[in-house]
Amino acid sequence: MRIGVFCSSSPTIDPKYVDLAYELGEGIANAGWELVTGGGHISMMGAVSKGARSAAGRTTGVIPQSLVDIEFADHDNDELHVVATMGERKALITDISDAFITLPGGAGTLEEFFEIWVGRYLKFHNKPVVILDPFGIYDPLHELVVHLETENFIKPGMRELIKWTTTVSQALKACEL
Repeated sequence: MRIGVFCSSSPTIDPKYVDLAYELGEGIANAGWELVTGGGHISMMGAVSKGARSAAGRTTGVIPQSLVDIEFADHDNDELHVVATMGERKALITDISDAFITLPGGAGTLEEFFEIWVGRYLKFHNKPVVILDPFGIYDPLHELVVHLETENFIKPGMRELIKWTTTVSQALKACEL
């Protein structure tokens, strides 16, 4: 199984988030699964790949050429797909992944999460959508999603497509469903 991971590439975040990403990468590899990321080598994105490789896991990165040009690419990936645009990046990650885990992140991470979640709801795919959030970063998002459902902006059943988890083991188990 290939697990697509969405996460921060910010170098200014608390190291606990980088450690979480590393732990998730190790967990994916120890489960015998492969990791798919956005192909970067810094912060959480780099750490999740390093964690997987530390446990002899296979890693695949998908990165736009413009980010390769500024030396952002993780050339230690087993596979590194270089694409033209962010849209192509997301499409390829979606195609080659069997499940998705979203770690703490900013606007880019959220944009990827929302696209994958909506795609699941619209039946463009039937792959698990998991949030791994042991630090409560996404608690306000969780509350917003519930509120949007209460106000009928989110259809019944859509909220339940997201599996909210707080440990690596819970996140990996949620990928198996």
